[in-house]
Amino acid sequence: MADIKRYKLDAAFVALEEFDSFSKPEEFLEVSLWHNGEGFDAHISSQGDQYISLSWGAFKALKKLVKELDQ
Repeated sequence: MADIKRYKLDAAFVALEEFDSFSKPEEFLEVSLWHNGEGFDAHISSQGDQYISLSWGAFKALKKLVKELDQ
């Protein structure tokens, strides 16, 4: 028999209109942590549904590249 484990999902949610003047009232961003703690999933409801999954290392690299382009 399978060893099934249950857990609560740790997530945060925000309406995009608080950050993006081009967004619609129903659009949102939700981020949930991976159960193993090694990364997160992001669900962006803007111009259709978009999903991204990143390990913390990949997120660190992404932040570095965005910072480089923002100079």
